[in-house]
Amino acid sequence: MGKGSQIERDSFSLIEAGMKRHFDEQLLPIVKRVIHATGDFEFEAILKFHPDAVRSGIAAIRAGKDIFADVKMVEAGINKKALSRFGGAVICHISDEDVEKAAEEKAMTRAGCAVEKAFYNNNNAVNIGIAAIGNAPTALIRLMEIIGDGGLWPGLIVGVPVGFVKAEESKAALFGKPYPYITCLGKKGGSPIAAAIINAIIKLAGSHE
Repeated sequence: MGKGSQIERDSFSLIEAGMKRHFDEQLLPIVKRVIHATGDFEFEAILKFHPDAVRSGIAAIRAGKDIFADVKMVEAGINKKALSRFGGAVICHISDEDVEKAAEEKAMTRAGCAVEKAFYNNNNAVNIGIAAIGNAPTALIRLMEIIGDGGLWPGLIVGVPVGFVKAEESKAALFGKPYPYITCLGKKGGSPIAAAIINAIIKLAGSHE
């Protein structure tokens, strides 16, 4: 075992020892990985899971479904080598030329237009099994709108955008949805958290085969 692996194992042991809440065997690895990525035990309280979230996420990974990332930082943080073992890939449209053009024409954010490209009247969305939104509240809002209009939707939404404008509201709205989600209430969030959640689910998908 390498020194880096031992440090990570020690970190996770310290995190678990410092936790005050009990989580089941599927939620615990996710919560610990988020705390590891942030150094913030408050995520014990603010992370929220739909009852079918982890099961849906694992099923999507094992089925070789792709993961939609709202921004490049989320894309970069996901363990693509581990994901590729199941046949999935990470999709991010935020920098696509047609998305930039659409954002200008529609006076929308690029993040919102990237979601439209992935999920609205797009056959490519058929293979998207998880949406990982860690930065842009407008992406999360637009995705919920598309689903509400009867559009294509992933098996799991990881919606943890960070910030002071619409982030808190978008996550509160997701928290009330009937479909599988993982979110964190309040202003905290971010791309590292989205990636940490996805990586934990990928690892669960492999360890529960």
